[in-house]
Amino acid sequence: MTSPYDQIIVDIKDYVFHYQIESQNAWVSAQTTILDALGCAIEGIATSSGCRSLLGPVIPETITPDGFRLPGSSYQLDPVKGAFDMATMIRYLDRNDALGGKDWGHPSDNLGALIAVSDWLSRSSASGRLIHKGPRLTMRTLLEATVKAYEIQGCFLLNNAFNQYGLDHTVLVKLASTAVVSWLLGLSEDQTMAAISHVWMDGIPLRIFRTYPNSTLRKSWAAGDACMRAVQLALLTRSGQSGAPTVLTEPRWGFYATTWRGESFAPPRQYGTWVVENVFFKITAAEGHGISAMEAALQQTIRIQAQGLDPGHAIKKIKIRTNASANMIINRPGKLHGAADRDHCMQYMIAVTILKGAVPDAADFQDDSPWAADTRVTALMAKCEIMVDKDLTRDYLDITKRSVASGVTVLLHDESELGEVLIEFGVGHPRNEETLPAVRAKFKKNMALLFSEQEVKEISAAMTQDGPISSFIDLLVRNKPYTKL
Repeated sequence: MTSPYDQIIVDIKDYVFHYQIESQNAWVSAQTTILDALGCAIEGIATSSGCRSLLGPVIPETITPDGFRLPGSSYQLDPVKGAFDMATMIRYLDRNDALGGKDWGHPSDNLGALIAVSDWLSRSSASGRLIHKGPRLTMRTLLEATVKAYEIQGCFLLNNAFNQYGLDHTVLVKLASTAVVSWLLGLSEDQTMAAISHVWMDGIPLRIFRTYPNSTLRKSWAAGDACMRAVQLALLTRSGQSGAPTVLTEPRWGFYATTWRGESFAPPRQYGTWVVENVFFKITAAEGHGISAMEAALQQTIRIQAQGLDPGHAIKKIKIRTNASANMIINRPGKLHGAADRDHCMQYMIAVTILKGAVPDAADFQDDSPWAADTRVTALMAKCEIMVDKDLTRDYLDITKRSVASGVTVLLHDESELGEVLIEFGVGHPRNEETLPAVRAKFKKNMALLFSEQEVKEISAAMTQDGPISSFIDLLVRNKPYTKL
């Protein structure tokens, strides 16, 4: 007789199959998150040759019958490569939404898998190539899938720090996407648990590619890798592969014993709709933990300029008070080795903000940016002193507050001190009233890179209707293919 599945797996399956979304705010929030992610994807494919070089069929010019139509392109892909490409586009420039807890992650990463599979299923079932046994393939279903994938990933990272084990948080993208894609495919509840068990059998990437001095652009496609594998695991399970019921708890050979140092996961908060309603939107291109610090530094810059001083020459020291997660992720003293370092370096973010007199754009982190070689940036970075504050760390982890606060104090060469500017809820935080208008403006600006104003209006309107998913994706297709670079 087969052993029952580990309770963690059972709870995820029960949530995906049986939870009824009653919060109207959750449905509206899901619409906002999808549009924001699509804008990020369009920005990625339209502005980054590095992003475009990763996209398209493995065998050039291959067209998958009834395949996923990749937004912003003419590519028609199988769902596995489609999931990789879609998630990579969303994530590549580090502009998609985020959530912090014991670990940090980007819930919209999951949309790579959800959108690719939903569109492929919608086209394949409409043509009769596939008999679909899962939920209706409409926008309402995509919204439900989004809410549930966000919740699974987010609830896990609130209480479990994979980074403390040297492991990458994208395992939670693979977990959430596998569970929800299994439901979309029409797998049974037992099959879904089997697919979820494969996530833990699979192993987890090291997070070394996010850390100084080994930062690489893998961080821009790690989510794509997780989504691709999630779809593959669900499809393998659909073809008859069995699962491992005690993959987590089995003595000696299970995940807890081999990877989690003999401990168990801290139980996630009860699954509902909290994550999608409390996600942090990335209005700027920099890593999210640095946004409040940049806003504070900008206010200090205005103070200095009001005295008729040049910030680049007047500053003797910059003191940054922040939370422990920010310190661990983006405190990078010393020489930076590329864009992957710069957009994850608080010192660089603050220095460029002060010298530019504005929050950095995505281009300001690239190798060809004038700031990358500016000796004034290097000099200001050396003047930054980052300190971990226990109160800000507590507020960061407090589920009722969820601040991502940083305070910046500036000491001038004349020995005068500009008192601390503390930003608790920067633009992008759900408690900042400027967030939603900024998200809408960001979406319109990104979409304008490839679409007319009228087309953007049609895309936004279709998000509020319960039409076929494939009809919505058709609005995002561009007939001009992007050439691999």
